[in-house]
Amino acid sequence: MLSPLNQRRLAIFTANRRGLFSLFIFGFLFFISLMAEVVSNDKPIVVFFDGQILFPILKSYPETRFGGEFPTEADYQDPYVVELIQEKGQAIWPIIPYSYDTVVKSKTAERRALVAPSRQHWLGTDDQSRDVVARLIYGFRTAVVFGLVLTLFSSVIGVTAGAIQGFFGGWIDLGFQRFMEIWQSFPMLYLVIILSSVIQLTFWWLLGILLLFSWMRYVGVVRAEFLRARNLDFVRAARALGVSDTFIMLRHVLPNAMVATITFLPFNLSAAITTLTGLSVLSFGLPPGSPSLGEMIVQGRNNIHAPWLGLTSFFTLGILLILLIFIGEAVRDAFDPRKTLVSPN
Repeated sequence: MLSPLNQRRLAIFTANRRGLFSLFIFGFLFFISLMAEVVSNDKPIVVFFDGQILFPILKSYPETRFGGEFPTEADYQDPYVVELIQEKGQAIWPIIPYSYDTVVKSKTAERRALVAPSRQHWLGTDDQSRDVVARLIYGFRTAVVFGLVLTLFSSVIGVTAGAIQGFFGGWIDLGFQRFMEIWQSFPMLYLVIILSSVIQLTFWWLLGILLLFSWMRYVGVVRAEFLRARNLDFVRAARALGVSDTFIMLRHVLPNAMVATITFLPFNLSAAITTLTGLSVLSFGLPPGSPSLGEMIVQGRNNIHAPWLGLTSFFTLGILLILLIFIGEAVRDAFDPRKTLVSPN
């Protein structure tokens, strides 16, 4: 059961139709991207073959399982394998029968690079003969998951550091502040460039590098709230009763500090997605071939004569950021104590 304060916040959030609809749209798009293997895949979802039910998207089956000649995994895009399945059963395919790395070929085994949008390829293909819709779905999921994980870990580290600084103050606060000033002077992009020349940057490597710098954006707000609250009467009363500092921080002060932090989360999520996209555009992002919104932007830049590539990446990134901004504005209004809910009367 929600408290009266949270009920008021929820009512203000739902009253903001723009933010509420943006949350629904973003949630729907993110859900579709989480089901990418079911929506867009070069393997059938279900195969009814010789009286048995097979699930190629969950388990690998050799070509010999369908009466073929090779013991390697079946290539379900191969006309020969398709014919073998049709002889003794049928296959149920995803809506988009291509994965993000599927090379689209014609019936004569020729690559279909830079094919304009059609009924078969809704947004065409790129210069590597890969379906754009398939890469868009997987790239959207990669960007959002990266942003969510980075925002979550950054907020946890930043809130913890800010709480310790603000609550204890003194030399602890002074030492943390000097450390942050020195750490912020390091250029993140140069660090990424140096590491990219030594190691192959992956999803988790990029996450760790950005996490080294992104947590500091939360410290200032949380530190200020703890500095203000540590001398209030209810904190002094708790200390006089012998309550531990950890319990006071978590139970009494932190809920007040989290109000400002929560309002920043949607905006920081959009910043994380933009950072990953920008690094991919500069060729310091995810490995080559990985589904990425930044790689799609590069495709559009390098193939101006194929306008569907540039327009797809532009509108995808623009719509995603707009949705997050609208959600952030609604969350900010919901947690604003000066915001009142206007009665329909």
